[in-house]
Amino acid sequence: MIKQAIIPLAGLGTRLLPLTSVFAKELLPINGKPGLEYIINECIDAGIKQIIFIISKRKMMIKKYFYNDKFYKDLIKKKKDPRIIEEYQKILKYRKMIKFVYQNKPKGTGDAVLKTKKYIKDKYFLMLLPDDLIIKKNCSKSMIQSHKKFKSSVMASMSVNKKTVSRWGIYKLNKKLNITDYLIKGVVEKPKIKEAPSNKAVIGRYILPKKIFSKLKNLKPGKGGEIHITDAIQLLINDNEKFIAHNFTGKYLDCGTMDGYINSSKEIAKLWNYAWLVLAM
Repeated sequence: MIKQAIIPLAGLGTRLLPLTSVFAKELLPINGKPGLEYIINECIDAGIKQIIFIISKRKMMIKKYFYNDKFYKDLIKKKKDPRIIEEYQKILKYRKMIKFVYQNKPKGTGDAVLKTKKYIKDKYFLMLLPDDLIIKKNCSKSMIQSHKKFKSSVMASMSVNKKTVSRWGIYKLNKKLNITDYLIKGVVEKPKIKEAPSNKAVIGRYILPKKIFSKLKNLKPGKGGEIHITDAIQLLINDNEKFIAHNFTGKYLDCGTMDGYINSSKEIAKLWNYAWLVLAM
């Protein structure tokens, strides 16, 4: 059973400037609520009991979002608005399952994961990258089902147009296990079209083994002076650790760029409008 999830949140968010010059990108509203809440709700629905946020001192507003008690208490005392009370209760519910750790120097996702080492209790844990929203179906839940079936690490996969493979990390596939799952040999970062080993792209959901910490600890910084999680994953695959690429069935939204962020708001608004229409029928 996967009970813990980690969410790296220390990134600078430069692709969403100028908004992120003063605001944490994960708190930017998407159809009326922070993008981070969609990720938290995905975790809760998948059965996760504890979520570890990796933040930097620059992103302390994320912690304040969950610890702004005086603001809520004063407002509730003054207005007694049921909507505000409900919102505060939701925040308190989230807070019970959240732990904060700190990555004050931007050394990459691998380094962020390493910061959580002493808090991970079980053999496997879930990692979610907040730039990637997956709606309509719970990707984490379906990955956990594949993990139970194959007793292995699992990474989210999405089929992409072959003309766009140079924008993605692309899986080297070993063999197809069923309609959604593939055994993988590794990942090629942003290959040329003619050199791409498949059209299956890496998406920001991972079920990782606790043993990845030993690989991360000894990794030297790679491209950009950062410690890359994919390098540690490749080392584990080289040691015959089984990794599965899981082709999820939800809709992928990229919230990490300005165009993607705007489109995500539109797509989620469509989904909500459709839900209200169905309820009204």
